[in-house]
Amino acid sequence: MPEEDYVWLPNSEILSFEELDAVVAAFCGAGVDRVRLTGGEPLVRKQLPRFVKLLALRPQIKDLALTTNGVLLADQAQALRDAGLHRITVSLDTLKPQRFFNLTRRAHHAQVLEGIAAAKFPKGVKLDTVVMRDTNDDELIPLLEYAGTQGAELRFIEYMDVGGATRWSRAQVVPRVEILRRLSDHFGVIEALASDSRAPAERFRLPDGRVFGIIASTTAPFCSTCDRSRVTADGTWFTCLYAEKGTDLKGPLRRGEPLLPLITEGWSRRADKGAEDRLAMQQRSALKTPGQLRADPHLEMHTRGG
Repeated sequence: MPEEDYVWLPNSEILSFEELDAVVAAFCGAGVDRVRLTGGEPLVRKQLPRFVKLLALRPQIKDLALTTNGVLLADQAQALRDAGLHRITVSLDTLKPQRFFNLTRRAHHAQVLEGIAAAKFPKGVKLDTVVMRDTNDDELIPLLEYAGTQGAELRFIEYMDVGGATRWSRAQVVPRVEILRRLSDHFGVIEALASDSRAPAERFRLPDGRVFGIIASTTAPFCSTCDRSRVTADGTWFTCLYAEKGTDLKGPLRRGEPLLPLITEGWSRRADKGAEDRLAMQQRSALKTPGQLRADPHLEMHTRGG
């Protein structure tokens, strides 16, 4: 969770579903064929399945996904399936209710597990676990076992120094090499699988055939192959998770100006390598202070989509 008393984007600035669909259409014109709805928490947006249905009607989109904290998922899973959502990712950092409360400041652990149980989508379900030393790194094996019971693929994510992680330190990061060592000590030889070079996760197979992933963006950045754009709910376009500033798409959109030239030109000038730059720092701490986050909500991961 981000800092207490964080600042939301003003409701008056939020794009309508039709405006967001127009933004997606422009990106599709630039060659994008994968769209993910994230946040923050996308399921708090009223009538979200209507937006999913709009996107699902676009033939250019080959992969339509959503990332959620799972709290509202049980009630909305069927509507999302009916609307055409291909797959879903649920964030799950612990199987322990009290630990969940300590991490999220919410007593919704049971609802998250209910949401995961209800998450049956054509292209499957993934569970994302941010691994933090001395916080939840004792649950690597239980979380992997739980994912297997749900028919889901688990992805371990190295703890990143972005957005609301204002107390981040290198000491809290459990690197990929350590995660693999711990799992191999328990399960035996782990096989590395060929992965889509565009995907952030490296995939591995356990001796029993189960597959899991690791996103090692903190210790092994993949900036050179990253092809992701992020558009906030108010139409600000970021070409890097670590970017300080974004490009306004809302103004041109509402003035009736074409977005495709703006997108293609902006992408051609893209030189972001934020994770690599951070890795090279001698003294590395949290990316932003609480005061900076409160001054500019665009810096928060719940705004730009971590």
